[in-house]
Amino acid sequence: MTKTDLPPPAADHYENFPVASWLCPPHLRPAIAAIYGFARTADDIADEGDASSAERLADLDHFNRDLQALASGQPHSGRWPGVFDPLGRVLRDFQLPTPLLAQLLDVFAQDVRFTADQRRYQNDAELLDYCTRSANPVGRLLLHLYGIQDAVSLTQSDQICSALQLINFWQDVSVDAPRARWYTTVQAMQQHAVQDADLQTNRACVNATQLIAAYTRSARALMQAGAPLACRIPGRAGWELRLVVQGGLRILDKIEAMNHETWRTRPKLGLRDSPILLWRAWRMHSV
Repeated sequence: MTKTDLPPPAADHYENFPVASWLCPPHLRPAIAAIYGFARTADDIADEGDASSAERLADLDHFNRDLQALASGQPHSGRWPGVFDPLGRVLRDFQLPTPLLAQLLDVFAQDVRFTADQRRYQNDAELLDYCTRSANPVGRLLLHLYGIQDAVSLTQSDQICSALQLINFWQDVSVDAPRARWYTTVQAMQQHAVQDADLQTNRACVNATQLIAAYTRSARALMQAGAPLACRIPGRAGWELRLVVQGGLRILDKIEAMNHETWRTRPKLGLRDSPILLWRAWRMHSV
């Protein structure tokens, strides 16, 4: 799932979303860490190790039963105490909406089935639906912790989170394509006359460049549409979101600078990008 090097800070999974960083309000750090632990563990069940697809789906179902047990005030099974003990406290203390957590499990199971069946996303509507369940719940969970529930903020959060997920896809073509993980849709590849082999080579390809360029333009527009949310959230949480937004936009800058050839190499953020991100985040305050 989400693997993008977007600050702050980097981690092995879910790097699109800051996890209890120093900018996060201290009283929310345990809650955010609990949500992260839940998502990361479920992602590992779906994606790591040598388990069969059937075993992964069975474990995700068991994981979901533990979530539903907590939601109904019942004890969990004890299989993942490091996940569900802290999550239980967060559910109780913050009245966390469990359907958003369940959506993450649903999309992880979809990942397993798609990989097992070698299925492809047929069109961009299907891909955006994936983002709705894989990324958007995380943003909405964070807004819930911040006490923000108005419709405009929820929509802009969804735009930011979907953009981050899409940026991750277009950043990681060189990683995903060799593993037969296709997020470029069948419809878009046909539209640009791109073959699978075009995204599994170290050679330039004009059609593939046009495909990734179109996708990155769309992701940028989505991010820019949601970006005003970062300026409305007060305090440290708002600054953290500004850096996340600017991190995503900076990755798009790097993709454009390499002529969109992300099937050849994966662009990354480094320490040298930090001053640029901080400057751009600060300038957002005055917009």
